[in-house]
Amino acid sequence: MAKSKVVVVGGGFAGLAAVRVLASAGHPVSLIDRHPYSTFQPLLYQVATGGLNPGDVTYPLRRFVADHREPDTRFRRATVVGIDKQDKIVKVTRGHDISYDHLVLANGVGANFFGIPGAAHHARSIYTRAAALDVRDIIFSGLEALTASKDRDKRFTVVVVGGGPTGVEMGGTLAEMKTQALSFIYPEVHQDNFRVVLVEMGPVLLAPFDARLQRYALREISKRGVDVRLNTAIVEVEGDRVHFKDGGQLDVDVVIWGAGVGGYGLVTEWGVPQGRGGRIRIDRNLRVVGEDSIFAIGDCAICDDDPQPQLAQPALQMGEHVARQIIALEEGRDLTPFDYNDKGTMATIGRGAAVLQLPQKPGQGTPRTLTGLAAWTIWVVVHLRSLLGGRNQFQAMVNLGMRYASWPRSATGILGDITESPAEQARSIVTDTENRLREQETH
Repeated sequence: MAKSKVVVVGGGFAGLAAVRVLASAGHPVSLIDRHPYSTFQPLLYQVATGGLNPGDVTYPLRRFVADHREPDTRFRRATVVGIDKQDKIVKVTRGHDISYDHLVLANGVGANFFGIPGAAHHARSIYTRAAALDVRDIIFSGLEALTASKDRDKRFTVVVVGGGPTGVEMGGTLAEMKTQALSFIYPEVHQDNFRVVLVEMGPVLLAPFDARLQRYALREISKRGVDVRLNTAIVEVEGDRVHFKDGGQLDVDVVIWGAGVGGYGLVTEWGVPQGRGGRIRIDRNLRVVGEDSIFAIGDCAICDDDPQPQLAQPALQMGEHVARQIIALEEGRDLTPFDYNDKGTMATIGRGAAVLQLPQKPGQGTPRTLTGLAAWTIWVVVHLRSLLGGRNQFQAMVNLGMRYASWPRSATGILGDITESPAEQARSIVTDTENRLREQETH
């Protein structure tokens, strides 16, 4: 009897975990992704700050599929624009549409700007390879501009929005560049001319972590030179300015958005139910609410009764579980609810400083925690081992080793192109407008 055809949308942690198990079980699998590579998002902030090359954190999906082609695994680089549920067909932008017996949606998420005016247009994120490269070019272009500025009071200001792991990791690395590497790499620039501001609307950093780790993170990131602003909400973002809820404002050169993630925009065209943050609503069996043959996993999915954190481990476990669910259906067995095995959560603040929180044991009042160099070492090892491909693991190890072992000499070892910051673009638009008005008055 022929195995059922499965289509997996998305080549992230969840999608690839599902493909791996389904292919090994003999199911024909079609993997669809709009990019030809899988991105290891937890290390994109290192790309954005010149520590890693983009190739260190991306892996060719065709290579992954070639390694799991048993009996018939295929990859299509395309964007899903619709789902015909009646005829079980996935509509795509490139090539012929793809039929399925079971469909797994693992399309991930993007930045959630919460409807704040100007944020989607002017702020930058680091959730994709291209976005991280954009941020890298803006930051180093800004530092280069400072070296040639005749105005000694000129500042390059980076505002990082969000006090979760993404914001803390990005802010901490930028601050280390400011306090430790700036005088060595850019001797023309004074520390005070490079400003890093971390804005969090809540009262603490790393809200999901234990209070001891929150205090440690605040102390360490402040010590590194970050201007941390807790209980501060942004109400508008302009090209060269952010406005706060209390009426204040701050001139900026670039805003890096790490305040949260939301559902992928085209999901609204797919005819699937959406919940909080635009995520796809699923039941505890990982099946899309109201559907028999469509599942959703990873960051894009949310179960109202049992919401999972949007982290790598839940995504990996959901991918493996949904594959076993499809295999169970094929064999006439019942579905089983997804049960997340919490292996702990971690975040890094900077070189030699990180936090690690392990799950609580039964009857234990407080979670087990670890900070400092030991936690940072575990963080490095876990992330390097999680990269796809031996080459990526080796290259990332070399680049990170050079960055931290020879700090500050290699703090900015990987550079990009010179580009305008959002603030410079905004000023250019104003200047062009003023010039056109003068020309009109002259004529």
